[in-house]
Amino acid sequence: MTRNFDPNASHAATAYAYLSVSDIHAYYGESYIVQGISFNVHEGEILALLGRNGAGKTSTLRTIARLDDPSLRSGEIWLDHKPMHDMKSHQASVAGIGLVPEDRRIIPGLTVEENIKLAQIVEPKGWGLERIYGLFPRLGERRKQEGVTLSGGEQQMLSIARALARDIKVLLLDEPYEGLAPVIVQEIAKTLNVIRDQGITTIIVEQNAVAALELSDRAVILDTGSVVFDGSAKEVLENEALRHEYLAI
Repeated sequence: MTRNFDPNASHAATAYAYLSVSDIHAYYGESYIVQGISFNVHEGEILALLGRNGAGKTSTLRTIARLDDPSLRSGEIWLDHKPMHDMKSHQASVAGIGLVPEDRRIIPGLTVEENIKLAQIVEPKGWGLERIYGLFPRLGERRKQEGVTLSGGEQQMLSIARALARDIKVLLLDEPYEGLAPVIVQEIAKTLNVIRDQGITTIIVEQNAVAALELSDRAVILDTGSVVFDGSAKEVLENEALRHEYLAI
């Protein structure tokens, strides 16, 4: 069922990709979670990384972000032709990887603006405060409000804004629509389209698979830690058998 995908392809064969994930294997302790996953993402593209619970989606995002859990045992990750697989998480962040975790991790006691400024490891070249507030007007209106007192949708916006504040190249989103009303989901989707138009590459993990597919250019579907499909998002939306077998929709 996999499309346009060769798990044995070398990095040389996939070097045109802006982000290349090549045969990565990752573990939580001795639990083998990510089992030889490979895919490519092009610059400015939105990729939906989908699968049932436990398929390895979040673990793959965390591996790309170079977090300690899960631990990468083998495989390669390349961003804009630069190797990421030997980096630590802070190095990956400086190199341009921005992860927005499912729990958002808004820091208590800090205002909206302080949460954003804290994320700015160095003085931003492209995503200063005014540009961020232009993208998220609500955050601008609430810049002096404590971040944890925002609504769920506004906290998600703040999490994305905080990632952008580091002048990232790749945005990794883990369940960005979790617990949000449909109207807020649509608002965030519109914002992600604007972010794509400004050249940010995005990978979205989302249980609301239809919403993720409607936003995305391409889709990769995982099953028990391996890629079972790599193709267009439209193909998944139009393939009922595929959706039923691997996404239960």
